[in-house]
Parts: sequence; structure tokens; C-alpha cells
Amino acid sequence: MKIAIIAHDGKKPEMVSFLNKNKDKLKEISLVATGTTGKYVENTGLSVEKLLSGPIGGDAQIAALSAEKKLEMVLFFRDPLGKHPHEPDVQMLMRICDVHNIPIATNPATAQLLIDAFWRKQMK
Repeated sequence: MKIAIIAHDGKKPEMVSFLNKNKDKLKEISLVATGTTGKYVENTGLSVEKLLSGPIGGDAQIAALSAEKKLEMVLFFRDPLGKHPHEPDVQMLMRICDVHNIPIATNPATAQLLIDAFWRKQMK
């Protein structure tokens, strides 16, 4: 199982809190993240494969993994109130996830539902 993790700068504290809360469920899962987010993931003690930073291609790399069906889900803690110069990349990632039926959570509540559902599925 492989999960992608992305967080806009204003949402990184929420993402870290989410990861710490779910560390037991995530420790056996392969994690991949955009570059800066990956550094935060590492600080939680979880192992992660770091890609490029989102604005310089990391979002596109995660979209490619989604298109190739190499991800089970994407957790993208988006800041809906901030301006993001790479917004076209964000929209492209979300479109690719929709096209290829990859679950994508854009907030902690939805991310928790996805993690809980996938974890229960793995335990069966």
C-alpha cells in the first residue's frame, strides 16, 4: 500500500498532527510526499520517499503515480484560503485522481475516514 502526502505551508501543522495521531496505522505503509512536506513527515518519525517540492513538479510527480495506479490514496491538506502560484498543478492532480478513481482527501476529517477505512480493509 502506498499513500501520497501533500500539505500547503499553512496546513503543515495540521498534517503533522494527523500523522502523529495515526502513526501506528501508517508505520507499515509506504509513504511518498512532495519535498518540503516530506521533511515534515520525516520529523514525525515515519519513513517517506521525498519527491520534488510541489511548485517545481512534486504535484505532477504524484499525479503521475496516480495515473499509473501506483497509489492507493492521496492525502492533500490544502489551504483553500491561500494563493498558490502552482494552482494549475493542484487542479491537475485532483483531476487525475478523479479520472483514475484514486481517493483524495483534502482535509483532516476526510483523511481520517480514508485511513480508517483502508486500515480496517488491511486488517481483514
